[in-house]
Amino acid sequence: MKPDPSTKIFDLLQFGEYGDVNPSVCDSATFTFMQAKTMMDTFQGEAEGCFLYSRHWNPSNKYLADALIAMEGTESAWVTASGMAAITCAILQICNSGDHIICSLTTYGGTFAFLYNYVKKFNIEVTFVDITKLDEVKKAIRPNSKIIYTETMTNPLLQISDIPALARIADEHNLKLVVDNTFTPMIVAPFKLGAHVVVYSMTKFINGKNDCVAGAICASHDFINSLSNVNDGTAMLLGPALDPLRSSSILKNLHTLHIRMKQHSRNADYLARKFRESGVKTNYPGLEEHKGHQKLKEMMNPDFGFGGLIAIDMVTAERASRLMEMMEIAGVGYLAVSLGYFKTLFSNSGKSTSSEVPEEIQREMGLSEGLVRFSVGLDNDIENTWQKIKGCLDKMD
Repeated sequence: MKPDPSTKIFDLLQFGEYGDVNPSVCDSATFTFMQAKTMMDTFQGEAEGCFLYSRHWNPSNKYLADALIAMEGTESAWVTASGMAAITCAILQICNSGDHIICSLTTYGGTFAFLYNYVKKFNIEVTFVDITKLDEVKKAIRPNSKIIYTETMTNPLLQISDIPALARIADEHNLKLVVDNTFTPMIVAPFKLGAHVVVYSMTKFINGKNDCVAGAICASHDFINSLSNVNDGTAMLLGPALDPLRSSSILKNLHTLHIRMKQHSRNADYLARKFRESGVKTNYPGLEEHKGHQKLKEMMNPDFGFGGLIAIDMVTAERASRLMEMMEIAGVGYLAVSLGYFKTLFSNSGKSTSSEVPEEIQREMGLSEGLVRFSVGLDNDIENTWQKIKGCLDKMD
């Protein structure tokens, strides 16, 4: 039996201080102590259950972290003000100057830019590999390697990472496997498959409303405690604290994630098969011919489907732009970046969310300039949506 992350979330009994069914929002930046010694112990991380300062912890963020722990099966979690804050804090907590990272060549553009451009100033080296080729991963390991970094389903090419195999490689060489699971919450639980750190942009599916920016880091007690340490914790000292009002709203939305993921997946599968039948080059992990289809089946909770992301190839950026403009006018959804929204979003990845990747590297990874990434929405009548898309495709040259 696959574990049910939704039930774990619903099993949590989180009441507000007045018995509120929604936990009270804590809008205090600082917290009082009745004894000076308790404050001193809290600064040293030795006072259980005490809150010090909201950059460190606050009750609202702790409620959300507890729900994420239940969902992921980790020991602890930390919430951040953005997905990039989660990614960068996790990486910088593990790596020091002179260290080395192995990263999937196909990865979110912001992550790629951070690892390709930014960490150079810290003398951290990065080797980018085809994460689906385990021999490449092994060959890239050096004595100073500290991290294997990947995404469960890579952005935007929708490759599937073999998390158990990557975890074995990481364990054999004393590395940390860090996995971005933004595309596949509830579908895959990377920590249970051996990953050491799981990061999220909660902006996307977890929140589902595109009304805020937020991130999360899920890991062991030791790792989260090191992140939040007042002396050398990366998250504590860089300060990407999530606003407690946003924590509260995300926590409520998290309780509908299981319903939303099923509908996103159902709709995406329907559209992917329609695209394929129409002769459009289609990339969706739920299609049997997808290279990662069987691997995802082995790792996933089948109740939640193969995810809400589809990529199609319109060959050129000009054709991609024309199709997207027509689809927006036709009411298919919005020409916009991001994903996990209740309406369908589409963008030309090479010119938007992967634009930080140099064109020669886009070609190396197999990213067509005409690739259109769909984040399929929660449409109740997906056949009606397809007819709108088909009408646009019929008008293409």
